[in-house]
Amino acid sequence: MMKPDLLLTNIGQLATLEGHSEKPKIKDELKELSIITDGAIAIKDGKIIAVGTTKEITSEISEEPALPAIEFPNMLALPGFIDSHTHLVFGGSREKDFAMKLDGKSYMEILEAGGGILNTLRATREATKEELCSNAFSYAESMLAQGTTTIEAKSGYGLNVNDEVKMLQALQELHEKIPNSIVSTFLGAHAIPPEYKGRTDEYVDLVVNQMIPAITDKSLAEFCDVFCEEGVFDVEQSRRILEAAKTHDMKIKVHADEIVQLGGAELAAEIGAVSADHLLQASDDGLEAMRKAGTIATLLPATAFSLDTEYANARKMIEMGLPVALATDFNPNCANESMFFTIALACYKMKMHPREAISASTINAAHAIDRAQDLGSIELGKRADIIILECPNPEFIAYRFAVNQVHTVIVNGEVVHTRLGP
Repeated sequence: MMKPDLLLTNIGQLATLEGHSEKPKIKDELKELSIITDGAIAIKDGKIIAVGTTKEITSEISEEPALPAIEFPNMLALPGFIDSHTHLVFGGSREKDFAMKLDGKSYMEILEAGGGILNTLRATREATKEELCSNAFSYAESMLAQGTTTIEAKSGYGLNVNDEVKMLQALQELHEKIPNSIVSTFLGAHAIPPEYKGRTDEYVDLVVNQMIPAITDKSLAEFCDVFCEEGVFDVEQSRRILEAAKTHDMKIKVHADEIVQLGGAELAAEIGAVSADHLLQASDDGLEAMRKAGTIATLLPATAFSLDTEYANARKMIEMGLPVALATDFNPNCANESMFFTIALACYKMKMHPREAISASTINAAHAIDRAQDLGSIELGKRADIIILECPNPEFIAYRFAVNQVHTVIVNGEVVHTRLGP
C-alpha cells in the first residue's frame, strides 16, 4: 500500500515507453509506446512510484494523496519532451536577416551587411550575463508550456574565453530559475571569430589550451560539441578539440555532415560521441560506423525547413538500425521552440511515423543527452516529468500540426503548467 504526493488517474491513453533505459529504441521498437488504456500514475518525492491501470493503482492507495487525484479522460500522457539540441543562449535576434533572405539576398550578402552569425556574435558579446539569462528564460518558459521538460543548451556565440564562460554561467543561473532541466554543452568551436579569420589552427589552439580548461575548471558544461563542416572546422581540427575535451572528462557531441559529406559521422563514431547531429549528407559508411559505436543520430528537421534545404534520410537510418532522436535546433536562424512542430515535420517531410517521432523525442532523446536512466519514459523510480496532451491517441499529435496540445506539464512531480478550462 502507498500514499502518493500526486495521483493521476483515468488517463485515456498512457504511453509509458518502458523498457529502453539501457539501450535506445531502434527499427520497429520505435513504434512501440507501451500504451495503458485508462491509465494511472502515482508520484512521491518527485519520482514515479506506480504505473498501471486506474483500477490497479487506486486499489494500492492506503491513504488519500496530499493533493486530490487529477483525472485526464480522453487525453494522452507521455514522458516530457526532451529537446536534445538547442542554442538557447544568445544576444539579439535575426528577423532582419530573415526579411533580407526573403528579398533574395544570399548568405554572404547578409553577412556583409552585418547580419548572420556575426550579428549574433556581436550582440552576445555586448550582452550581460543577466541579459542572456533573461532572454533564455523567455525561450525556456515557452518550451515548457509546449511540453519540453529537459533542454540541452549550447554556448558558441561568444567565441572567446570570457564570453563562452559568460554564456555557460547564464545557463547555470537559468537552471536555478526554471523548472525545465538544463543540460549544458560547450560549443566554442561553432564558428571562427572575425579576429581569427584565416587563422583557424590558432583558434583551435585557443579552444584547446584556454577555453576547455576554463570551462571544466568551473564545471560549466557536461558536453563538448564541434561544428565539423567544410569552411569551419575540418575533421583533424575537430578531432583535436574533442580529444582535448575527453581528457577533461567531457562527453562528446558533433555537428556532423550537415552541408557537405566531410566525415563527421565517422569521426563521431571513432571518438565515441553520445550523439551526432544534422547528418543530412552523412555517408552510409559513416552511419554504419555510428550504429556500431552506439552513437545516437539526432535529426533536426526544422533546420532544413528554415534553410529550405533537403531533409535527413530518417527512413534509411531507422531501417539500418541506427537509433534516431529528434530536436528543435532552436537558434537565432531557426526560431523553433516547439517539439510539436518538430514532430510534424519529421512525419510530413522525413516520413517518420508519429509513434516513431514520439520515441525519438522522449526516450531516444534522453539517450542523446545520457539521461535515459532517469528520464524519457514513465517507469518506476524515474523522475516524474510527464505531459498530458489534449489528444486521443499518438497519431493525433502530428495530424493536428502547428498547435500546442499540452493540457498539463508535470516536472519533478509538481504541476508547473496547466491549461484553464474543463
